[in-house]
Amino acid sequence: MQKRPAIVAVGRTKFGEHYGKEPEKLIEEAWLAASSECSIERKDLEACYMSDCLLPITNKLGLEEGFLSELTELHVPMEVTRSFSAALLTACHAIQAGVYNTVLVGGIEKMTDRWDKIRDDLMLLDDPWSYYAGATPESNHELMLRAYIKKHHITGANLEELNLALAEISVKNHANAAKNKYAQFQRKITLDQVLSARKSTHKPLGLYDFAPVSDGASALILTSETTAKEMTTQPIYVLGCASATDYLNYPAREDLSRFLAAELSMKSASKTAKITSSNLHLIEVNDQSTVMEMVSLEDLGFCEPGTAWHGIHEGCKHGQNYYEIGSRQLFVNTDGGLKADGNPLGATGGAQIFEIYRQLRGEAGERQVKLESGLPEYGCAVEFEGFGTKAYATILGVKYDE
Repeated sequence: MQKRPAIVAVGRTKFGEHYGKEPEKLIEEAWLAASSECSIERKDLEACYMSDCLLPITNKLGLEEGFLSELTELHVPMEVTRSFSAALLTACHAIQAGVYNTVLVGGIEKMTDRWDKIRDDLMLLDDPWSYYAGATPESNHELMLRAYIKKHHITGANLEELNLALAEISVKNHANAAKNKYAQFQRKITLDQVLSARKSTHKPLGLYDFAPVSDGASALILTSETTAKEMTTQPIYVLGCASATDYLNYPAREDLSRFLAAELSMKSASKTAKITSSNLHLIEVNDQSTVMEMVSLEDLGFCEPGTAWHGIHEGCKHGQNYYEIGSRQLFVNTDGGLKADGNPLGATGGAQIFEIYRQLRGEAGERQVKLESGLPEYGCAVEFEGFGTKAYATILGVKYDE
């Protein structure tokens, strides 16, 4: 497959509160970081696929493609999606079809520019019916946790262990982010902090169980396999990329304890990539809450339904940065995840791909994953739009089977 999509360079900004930076400065920073990595210039780009979820609202940008054309001084085809993974999926299709050979994929968000209304915007993305009933962006996560506990009959000591496992997810992700110079929160937290935050609000999930509101940008250069080999000695191949969709109205879904769209997209991507969960040790999941990281391990086929919390607890109770699932190690959100790295919606998926790209190339520094067999050969990223309404699974690898 001479037109197999391959990533030859990545770039990103630090995630956080960038009040002093305009959107164009953020995406320019990410693009320049990627372009300098593979010595590519704007004139070499044949198309651009960008993502943002709320930029027209937060920064009053009506037609983002025109904004991007001004920024790059290019008149090539440009398309905008709601998530980075959607932009990447579209770009992959264009490369595979032979329409383009070298494209820019990027994402940007400036959520803190609309502090007074951003929570309303987020809730409308998740479930507008719940919003009009007075729900908050956190409510669906708590509903999912309650549904999960009820479905799997988790009580007594097991329930205590599950709640502790969720807290350990947050502690683990903050520990990973402390080694990530781009992360919004580069500090460690303790189990006591997580549990105390829950206790102070009298809720099953507290401050440290949720991802923050963030600004930031990410970018990558995608080419065909032939071109990739001319640009770098270590291209990272997009082996599988797929999406699936579920109901917008979360309470109307058949099973509230899981994300069906994540399961379906993962199965489709795995089939295309010819990769099963047994081949994967490196995963970036959409941990908008600690509950979502736990549930994702089951939706993606790494754990049996109703058991992920036990594997999480067994792995984290010794202070490890990986989970012990069965007889193998599973490294999840090594960059800190959305929880600590940050969650600027349009750029979040790009940060996930950035991390896997660095890990597969052995360039992750202190965060570098090392298996008994050496560096990981495959990685998987899962990104959501809304509360599991759309799911994208992307499998990357340093090699592939014909």
